[in-house]
Amino acid sequence: MEIYETQSEIAKRKNWLLSLIVIVLVTIGTLILLQGIALAFMPTLFNISLEEIMSLMAGTYDVPNGRMAMLFVQGIGSGIGFWVAAWIITRYIERADLKWAVQRARFNIKNLGIALAITLGAMFFNGLLVYWNANLTLPDSMAGMEAWMMEMESQLMELTKFLTDFQNIPELLTGILVIGVFAGVGEEMFFRGLIQPKMKQYTNSAHWGIWLTAIIFSAIHVQFYGFLPRVFLGALFGYLYLYSGSLLYPILAHIFNNGLTVIVIYLSNQGIIDFDLESTDTVSYPAAILGLLVLIVGFFYFKKINQPKDAQLDQGI
Repeated sequence: MEIYETQSEIAKRKNWLLSLIVIVLVTIGTLILLQGIALAFMPTLFNISLEEIMSLMAGTYDVPNGRMAMLFVQGIGSGIGFWVAAWIITRYIERADLKWAVQRARFNIKNLGIALAITLGAMFFNGLLVYWNANLTLPDSMAGMEAWMMEMESQLMELTKFLTDFQNIPELLTGILVIGVFAGVGEEMFFRGLIQPKMKQYTNSAHWGIWLTAIIFSAIHVQFYGFLPRVFLGALFGYLYLYSGSLLYPILAHIFNNGLTVIVIYLSNQGIIDFDLESTDTVSYPAAILGLLVLIVGFFYFKKINQPKDAQLDQGI
């Protein structure tokens, strides 16, 4: 059900390797360029010196306005960066048509409510995957790799804690905008809108396309002990697109997932609820099972109510 019709020879299946190389190069170049632009504006916008910027990049987070500055860089260089990369590739390199008029026609509030309910169920079930993944132990022969992975995870967790340790409402709203909206739009446009249909084209399988894209989506976050939960979420968003034929559902589901997580972390920091971002010692099996049931029932219903409508729309394309 994904929509990705291209007229460029570079995007044809026989040129799949060249196409992927171009995508990787354009994406890396776009992200680096936008991050560089964001860094250039940091001193003016946030009254931060070059030395303080270098300290932030090195992991020293006691810089005034440092959180807002880092959120700015992440929002421009990552969230918006992925969207810009997807736009450049689809419009100017592969000359692809995503048929947004059709995608908007496939969107309605009822389906959105079901998609968000599915996402909420998935978030509860994902707690179990987080627990399993975090307690993964590698064989003794891979002890060196495991130590490196744990060190990387520790550094990324420190950055995550810093970025989400919101001290006031403006910081919270900025976090929702950057981590929720920008990441949701940018990553879905790139991974589900661009990469997933191409993986489907290369493998001749919608399911392989979804899971390969989900693995790539998780891998780029470089958080090894959160790898399985992100693969699961990536596949969730992929199937929402596959069954509905509209990117609007995975985009809004992604925003909902990230935004709700940001709000929960803020409420925890304020002492309103009990939630520990770093804790992977326990898991609520009843909540995970309930979430899985909501997920399964919701997906069956979501697929059922979308297929007839999509078949009619496809005939009118």
